[in-house]
Amino acid sequence: MSAPATVTAPAPDPPTHPPGPPRAARRTWRRALRRDWQLYSLAILPLLFFLIFRYLPMLGNVIAFRRFQPGGSIFGEYWVGLRYVKMFLADPTFWNVFTNTLVLGGLTLLFCFPLPIVLALLLNEVRARRLKRFVQSVSYLPHFLSIVIVAAMVMQLLSMDGTVNSLVTSAGGEAVPFLQRPEWFRTIYISSEVWQTVGWGTILYLAALTTIDEDLYEASRIDGANRWRQTWHVTLPGIRPTMVTLLILNIGTFMAVGFEKILLLYNPLTYPTADVISTYLFRMGFGSSNFSYAAAIGLFEAVIGLILVLSANLIARRTVGTSLW
Repeated sequence: MSAPATVTAPAPDPPTHPPGPPRAARRTWRRALRRDWQLYSLAILPLLFFLIFRYLPMLGNVIAFRRFQPGGSIFGEYWVGLRYVKMFLADPTFWNVFTNTLVLGGLTLLFCFPLPIVLALLLNEVRARRLKRFVQSVSYLPHFLSIVIVAAMVMQLLSMDGTVNSLVTSAGGEAVPFLQRPEWFRTIYISSEVWQTVGWGTILYLAALTTIDEDLYEASRIDGANRWRQTWHVTLPGIRPTMVTLLILNIGTFMAVGFEKILLLYNPLTYPTADVISTYLFRMGFGSSNFSYAAAIGLFEAVIGLILVLSANLIARRTVGTSLW
């Protein structure tokens, strides 16, 4: 007769613990802080800079909704709600300024964003090191010039007795007051902006080009791709993350068109095409002492810039898979 079968009881379920990171993981950042405190201490001054000069001044935006009087409270005297917002929305001058900002911002983005990419691709094809270094140095140099110096050079070249008008008169034409003609201001501004920024903008693209695997070029040559096809199918996809990142950053500063250069180059005769939001609120704030009105315009500009950055980042993430966050 066979022995009776033994029945084993099922093993009890292991005790469950509430979800959450282990204690070691929670203490990782503390250990890293103790271990590398010298490195983390280097971030104190930059953080203080942004706190003092970037975040604390945001408290002043409250005067866009309060009546501010010089000599009184820095947060305004009394609440006025959306009074100043309604004022600039009903002001025809503001909408003219807003249009100028869009036009100058769009032209700057149209010319100053792709040209550094083109210059970087051209420099990448140069095999003579001396020529390449010379071209890079010449194109980088304008970036290190002060905007005041650049504006002075532009005014000197385009004055009635300047170099440009001297060439015009020597060719049999009449001298043109370029700096007093509204129709010439956008051309002058965009040309000087391209000359000053394109060379410096190639640095990041040249650095990105060095990260592209040379085996990809070799494989494309084996497949019969010429230089144009290699650029289109290998080079541009290789620097696409850099392109998208810089495009989002440029869109973020779309509304803040070069305030300093415009302020130095424009005059009342060129206001119809040269006056932008930043220069307009500067005149309203410091020229007319209407700080609450200027704060409302500045807050509107900041909100538009924030919307542009968020929209560009969302579109880039969904279309090309690259974004800032």
